[in-house]
Amino acid sequence: MGITSGITSKIFGEKKTTTTDGYIDLEKYADATVGTTAGARMRVAIGDIERYEDLKNLTDFVYGGNVLILDFTAISDQEVLLKRVTNELKRITDDIGGDVAGIGNNLMVISPNGVKVDRRKIRGK
Repeated sequence: MGITSGITSKIFGEKKTTTTDGYIDLEKYADATVGTTAGARMRVAIGDIERYEDLKNLTDFVYGGNVLILDFTAISDQEVLLKRVTNELKRITDDIGGDVAGIGNNLMVISPNGVKVDRRKIRGK
């Protein structure tokens, strides 16, 4: 912190950057959450796929009993590749007793055995 920023912060107070238009800046909490999933039985991760070969690492996560939210924006315009990936994900979830469901235009949820994806939207009053 420089001299001028120290003086201005004393005059005007500390600059608050935790919210912007109703959003919370989660950057300051990132270090605090590292390692907090150690006791969890299941994790939810967000992944993206850019080519068919990426599927191996992504499906290993689901085979491990975790939920994956998959962003397939990068391949959404490649109809043959998208169909191939979707069919493979359906085969995998059938194999492990899991579930796969689309969310919007570019996201899928892939869940392990014992987790069913409800396709109905929950709405507030």
